[in-house]
Amino acid sequence: MSEPATINPRIVEALYCEALLLSDEVRAAFTLSDKLDSDYAQDEDLARISLSSEGLRTTTRMMHAIAWLLNHRAYFRGEINEMQLRRNGRLSPDMRLSDSQESALLSPATTRLVDATRRFYERLLRLDQSWRFTELAAPSALQSLRDRIERRITG
Repeated sequence: MSEPATINPRIVEALYCEALLLSDEVRAAFTLSDKLDSDYAQDEDLARISLSSEGLRTTTRMMHAIAWLLNHRAYFRGEINEMQLRRNGRLSPDMRLSDSQESALLSPATTRLVDATRRFYERLLRLDQSWRFTELAAPSALQSLRDRIERRITG
């Protein structure tokens, strides 16, 4: 079994660009709520509720994905440290879920888009989980020196 790829700035930037494009598609798909297809929805009210519910789940999923990616970008830019990233940069496994009964009332194009966001989120989850299984890196020589100086100063 090969080792998982480490998360690096190039991977995060590529995923961030992909997330922005996907989010824009989601926004467009769920903003146009008047595009209900009567072939896929027998009850228009139920279809509108399904569209709203799935739209909320899908946009929330993408917001969490983008937040995770922004935390990693901040880490790679030195704006937050690794401990802050590990504490605050977590993905919830519950965000990948959708209600299949409500999804059945959506058009095939919207269903494909929801599935694409779910697959994207699952990719991020796999990256997040493999990254979390890695040990905290040993502090660098510079960080060790800073820690020793700080301990001496504080007593």
